Amino acid sequence: MKLLLFFSVVGPGFITANVDNDAGGIFTYSQAGAQFGYSLLWTMVPITISLIVIQEMCARMGAVTGKGLSDLIREEFGIRATFLMMFALVIVNFGNVITEFLGIAGSLELFGVPRYISVPVCAVIVWFIVVKGTYASVEKVFLGASFFYIAYIIAGVLAHPDWTTALVDTVRPPSFRDFHNSTYLYMIIALVGTTIAPWMQFYLQASVAEKRVNIKQYAASRLDVIVGCFFTDIIAWFIIVACAATLYAAGHTEIHDPADAVAALEPLASKYASILFGAGLFNASLFAASILPISTAYTVCEGLGFESGVDHSFKQAPVFYWLYTILLAAGAGFVLLPGVPLVKVAILSQVINGIALPAVLIFMLLLINKKELMGEHANSGLFNLIAWATTVILIVLSLAYPFTQK
Repeated sequence: MKLLLFFSVVGPGFITANVDNDAGGIFTYSQAGAQFGYSLLWTMVPITISLIVIQEMCARMGAVTGKGLSDLIREEFGIRATFLMMFALVIVNFGNVITEFLGIAGSLELFGVPRYISVPVCAVIVWFIVVKGTYASVEKVFLGASFFYIAYIIAGVLAHPDWTTALVDTVRPPSFRDFHNSTYLYMIIALVGTTIAPWMQFYLQASVAEKRVNIKQYAASRLDVIVGCFFTDIIAWFIIVACAATLYAAGHTEIHDPADAVAALEPLASKYASILFGAGLFNASLFAASILPISTAYTVCEGLGFESGVDHSFKQAPVFYWLYTILLAAGAGFVLLPGVPLVKVAILSQVINGIALPAVLIFMLLLINKKELMGEHANSGLFNLIAWATTVILIVLSLAYPFTQK
């Protein structure tokens, strides 16, 4: 398998961080700040700890075994468990693909380009990027454009937020009463789902294995993972702060489309806020739309034993190319349906990520604690505690949510 061969310059951890700040992430963090102000900043601390532990586990398994997560699931748990996991992954990732095209549609609508033009054109561009194998140059452009995320840090500072409240709310535990609020609980699940998405675990481990990182070289990979995790969550923290200091402070607590979120960047760019936000959202969405369908096709074909890779022709890897094409076309087609609420659907897809994540974590924990598989590199007690706690808490939150409905 030739997994995402265009990821040869930047490390897997940093790439994962950049893709994680996609349309779903931007919309979710923006809505969290607009709707709840600074009061959800506390989630960034446990989420960051969990993200570092989970991503490190994936990278370590990739370095020790030289195999991707879907490969290991098939070998250790059989084809039936693998098929069910891959089927669920396709469903969950389809929602994420839709979200990326929602981001493309919303970002270009800020410039007056209707989605009926932007979405089909971008879908064709993304398809040709993969099929023609020109990822290397395009990926450099996308990563170079990642400075757009830094705009939220600057905007957060220029919005003159209440730094004392923001910092206190970051470390202050939430009130138990807050969890009786269904929208609050829904947003917490979305924040976890957008920051620790299930697809990331499959992608990162396969990427480390594909780079043939062995355990002796692993220290550099671990640092890459940790830096990437901090990068994505620092940006997330500032997106929430920027939206809390602007949208929430102005009483604009509901984001319906990208135009509503533009105000968060007005302290930085004033009348150019639409251009900055639109360009940043388009960059994030197109980058992720290029990666998610192809990484899903790689993961599923790897897990089920089908030929995969852009170095194969359509004839050599028909399942790989058809799955990729169907995901891309169906995701773009869904966005063209009339009346699709951009932000609501985007956040819903992140909630689904959060609900699906425990199943992936259970497989990971069972694998990484197998001594015959991992040897001396099996999980420590602390990592097990954090990962299992994350799994159990997510299951409890997901089961509790329906009971908070009034």
